[in-house]
Amino acid sequence: MLHTQDVLSTIQASILDLRNSEKKVAEYVLRHPEEVMKSSITTLAENAGTSEPTVIRFCRQIKLSGFMDLKLKLAQSLPRARQDLENVGYDDPVPEIVNKMFQSAEETIGNTHRHLNMADVEKAVALLSKAERIEFYGAGGAGILALDAQHKFFRLGIPCIAYTDSHMQSMSAALLGPSHVVVAFSHSGATKDTIESAGIAKENGAGVIGIQGETKTPLSKYCDIVLASHSEEVALRLAPMASRLAQLAIVDCLLVAVAHKGGNRIDGNLARVKQVLIGKRY
Repeated sequence: MLHTQDVLSTIQASILDLRNSEKKVAEYVLRHPEEVMKSSITTLAENAGTSEPTVIRFCRQIKLSGFMDLKLKLAQSLPRARQDLENVGYDDPVPEIVNKMFQSAEETIGNTHRHLNMADVEKAVALLSKAERIEFYGAGGAGILALDAQHKFFRLGIPCIAYTDSHMQSMSAALLGPSHVVVAFSHSGATKDTIESAGIAKENGAGVIGIQGETKTPLSKYCDIVLASHSEEVALRLAPMASRLAQLAIVDCLLVAVAHKGGNRIDGNLARVKQVLIGKRY
């Protein structure tokens, strides 16, 4: 078993035994370990001038289970990563932690806003507005985002559901068609079950919108539209935090835009939902 502190030295020692394509990956990781720690497998493959399968082969050649294992070992071995949880030092007092967490959230939401492609947002709104059914997919923490999106969108009167179970996602995706839309959540864009379900939906003609941490990921290959949150967090030892807030903001933007586009019909649905909730409060 590879010790975490040896990952960079192991790569260096193994480089002569690697294939030429794998050497490209090794050399890039050695030159840019912190960047790789924050990248998707798709981005690493492109930057190293090779392919995703080559990245996976490289990881296995150095006795790692895959790309995520490489990222974790890098996060555990780099001096800064050992000392910090994201941008918070272990010696930071609570007020400093609070300040840093709010600053991270503000920066991520601001970066996401600045980098959002408005043409893609408009395409997503158009796709969602004409959908006869919307399905939200996510696993783990991304599943909570899917549930939140479903909780908001169903108020518009559009049939929708959130699936966080991989079997349910796959079975439902197999029954979709051209009039349906899937919104797939994944911070890494590399969650196997979510990618598989998005692929099944795509094969059956459904529109697929990906909401993820960066634009180029394995999931993006199955998406008609990708909307990315732009976060500097590594999110390996802790769950994604700032990026989650940015993705919630993206959902809210889509929700309000779809509601606005729906006009009086949507207004009527929202009014009826609001009316029945009045009796639930004192």
